[in-house]
Amino acid sequence: MHCSVTLENMKRWVKMIRFIGGLCLVTLLGIAYISYLCHNSLCLAPERFSLSTKHSVSASSSSSSRSEVPSSPTSTAKLVGGLASTVNIESVAFKEAYEMGFDITDRDVIVFLHIQKTGGTTFGRHLVRDLILENPCNCPRKRKRCDCFRPNTINEQWLFSRYSTGWKCGLHADWTELTDCVEGALDEYEGLARKRRYFFITVLRDPIHRYLSEFRHVQRGATWKGARHFCGGQEFTSLPHCYKGSNWTGVELDEFMNCSYNLAHNRQTRMLADLTLAGCYTGYNTTTDQLQRDRILLQSAKQNLARMAYFGLTEQQAVSQYIFEQTFHLDFENPFDQANATLSAQAIAELTPAQIERVRQLNSLDEELLEFARQLLQERFQLLKRRDPHFRQNWLRMVHPFKSERNDANSLV
Repeated sequence: MHCSVTLENMKRWVKMIRFIGGLCLVTLLGIAYISYLCHNSLCLAPERFSLSTKHSVSASSSSSSRSEVPSSPTSTAKLVGGLASTVNIESVAFKEAYEMGFDITDRDVIVFLHIQKTGGTTFGRHLVRDLILENPCNCPRKRKRCDCFRPNTINEQWLFSRYSTGWKCGLHADWTELTDCVEGALDEYEGLARKRRYFFITVLRDPIHRYLSEFRHVQRGATWKGARHFCGGQEFTSLPHCYKGSNWTGVELDEFMNCSYNLAHNRQTRMLADLTLAGCYTGYNTTTDQLQRDRILLQSAKQNLARMAYFGLTEQQAVSQYIFEQTFHLDFENPFDQANATLSAQAIAELTPAQIERVRQLNSLDEELLEFARQLLQERFQLLKRRDPHFRQNWLRMVHPFKSERNDANSLV
């Protein structure tokens, strides 16, 4: 009898142990699944789409005045560490770029952040067709893209741009998208995971001219529907459109300006800023904290621009070309042509004073960003000029390629 009771107790213990073991297994599987979701940023989404406490305090304490947003390159340098960064890739800043140069044979990659209607299409073609290289990009006829492979490789890209790799991070990908996507996109393209050094570059334009150029482009039927708007671990596919139907062809300027969620407004600031710092696209242009959000975006855009290896200005082609060549130690075969602003000037001439003022208001962040960029561009130009023992020859080659140095000594900047 005693043995029978003991055997029954043992069976109960075995069943209990199996039951507990099953619970443990289910729990472990649940934890593993949740970890997988978090790794893919899904469970963190609500937190990443809100303004952090740190930035809310900083912005709200000075939301009544834009003057506290750094407006000079020197003050922007102090921002490092002031804003949290989500960039996990190795990004090369201007100083390191011009001191060490660009190594096309190793792991360096130029990443072109192409903002709409800034002259980026022309500049992008210069990059693939006009650089003097030992192994130039291969640009087959009747094909839009070129193969810009490193010397002695068959698929390693040194240029990430529209005319080399295509829109692998989305149509006109912004800073937030590119820094999150570029390394994975190149790993997939090349079939090899590796760490690279990224040299981010861009081109900026006068905000009024750029805005009106985009308006005319949209008026002719452009939509940029292929843009991904990827931010904070997810793609925002439900952003509202300003138009019904397939496009906004024939839109008038007042209607174009009156759409509060038109991404043309302050486009350059938005595309250069880390959008995760201001809630991504959640409540875009509709929140009660719009001044706070604007301040964060402008501050972030200035910081990212200052950290970029290179940027140019459409209005200053020669200076922009000189800075690029000296920074990367690469020369262009032909000088950049000064952008023709006739169409934009004509469009501005047709506007009423009230419309011009409205355009300025809608692009006030871009106006402040451009003023900052002009100062920073001149600082970089003067620095490189002082360090260049052949400045006179290099400069004349860009501004007057077919004239002698003696005849044009007075044309130097």
